[in-house]
Amino acid sequence: MLFSSWIFVAAFLPVVWLVFRFLQRRRMGEGALLWLIAASLFFYGWFKPVYVFILLVSIGFNFTLGTQLARQHLKKSKRKTYLAFGIAANLAALGYYKYAGLFFETLNAMGVQHGVPQILLPLAISFFTFQQIAYLVDAYRGETKEFNFRHYALFVTFFPQLIAGPIVHHKEMIPQFIDRLGKLTSRRMLAMGLTVFVIGLFKKLAIADYMGDIADPVFAAAALRQSLTVFETWVGMAAYTLQIYFDFSGYSDMAVGLGALFGIRLPLNFFSPYKSGNIIEFWRRWHITLSRFLRDYLYIPLGGNRKGGARRYANLMVTMLLGGLWHGAGWTFMAWGGLHGFYLIVNHAWRKLALIRLPHIFAVALTFLSVTVAWVFFRADSFATAGHILDCALGKNGIALLHTDNWMTAVLETLGFEVKQSATRLLRLNEKWHIFWLALLAVFFAPSTHELMRKNIALDITKVAEAVKQPRLVWRASRRWAVVVGLMAAVAALLLMRVNAFIYFQF
Repeated sequence: MLFSSWIFVAAFLPVVWLVFRFLQRRRMGEGALLWLIAASLFFYGWFKPVYVFILLVSIGFNFTLGTQLARQHLKKSKRKTYLAFGIAANLAALGYYKYAGLFFETLNAMGVQHGVPQILLPLAISFFTFQQIAYLVDAYRGETKEFNFRHYALFVTFFPQLIAGPIVHHKEMIPQFIDRLGKLTSRRMLAMGLTVFVIGLFKKLAIADYMGDIADPVFAAAALRQSLTVFETWVGMAAYTLQIYFDFSGYSDMAVGLGALFGIRLPLNFFSPYKSGNIIEFWRRWHITLSRFLRDYLYIPLGGNRKGGARRYANLMVTMLLGGLWHGAGWTFMAWGGLHGFYLIVNHAWRKLALIRLPHIFAVALTFLSVTVAWVFFRADSFATAGHILDCALGKNGIALLHTDNWMTAVLETLGFEVKQSATRLLRLNEKWHIFWLALLAVFFAPSTHELMRKNIALDITKVAEAVKQPRLVWRASRRWAVVVGLMAAVAALLLMRVNAFIYFQF
């Protein structure tokens, strides 16, 4: 069940919220808790009921082990053994379900013939596995204070964040479950939650999916090694860069908005990353909770920056390679992670050497260009496809436009380029040109949803938003904003029938 589907918007969410609201009015906090657990399991099982069994086994195993790890009177060596066993078991399950196919495909490519097993991939296994590994580590460190199985079950299954994050911490959520589920959620919180949900739904349906319509034919043509012009290639690359931005931003908004409808503040997971002036800042703004996990549970345990520059750079590369592989069972994902690892190393070295500082506008443009190139490996189905895309982007097949009367024709001819009409006609931009340009402008100049809501709709776990000046445009509980949100909801409702899955759902 997708957030951007009729069954969710018109049936599941209203029923779940109305029953929850009824229980809140009766001050039945325990009933509200159990109702959300049941609804979340139903939501998860909607895709495939067998997923629920796998999820429950994971929850039972990790909760039991976590309670043992929290027993400080046990010998430290024994607790370390428990922790190592728990992490290994979670990673083994993740490796079996997600990466066994890649392993055997790689063996076949190396000449070792072996059948590729058809293994059922549990939905969102990457997310709930990392979330529970963090719980085990926190329990070992003594940072987990409360051990109630019902609370833990909701901590893992809470449907607004179950499928594609944010990756939450036990200590962030449990106090909220204890304090807020039995109290009536304020009308202001409900209005804010509904507004943010509608904004996210609009981003997904009215922008991200249309950008996919532009990007998909370009990458499909590249997979077939068809000739692509510079113009087609760069527009396709930029369209995918915008698609994944508004797709993930839209999902993150919807998750935060849904949490608010139930009185729960989820962590900020997305904060205008394309406005970043360097790659370090980009990763503080993109998939914030994943960046936090990789930093706290991989990069720092590897030694972080405590063992010299060379070791720091090695740790950065290992972290980003594994972060890339976490996104998908393919070597192109690892290449994407490795490319970002290289970017981070260059960024840190540049800072250390105190080299020239670029003007902010050029720094943002260079960062955006670097991220766009890296997304090619993330989107492409193979290295050959990615290589073909980049070759075409560098002018392998010349420059061509779809319409010779386009204003760009005159500009290019003035600059000395020979312009011809594209033979492939992959990009029908006349239909979506305005959406493309508006989306491109929005990522650089529009306030983020978090800024729009005055920074009090989500938990700002990295404090990245605190350094940003409050924009002039802010949401208020007013009739004007009600009309704006109503129009966005109407547009989204008209587009619900052409639903595409969220990109991050596959991870």
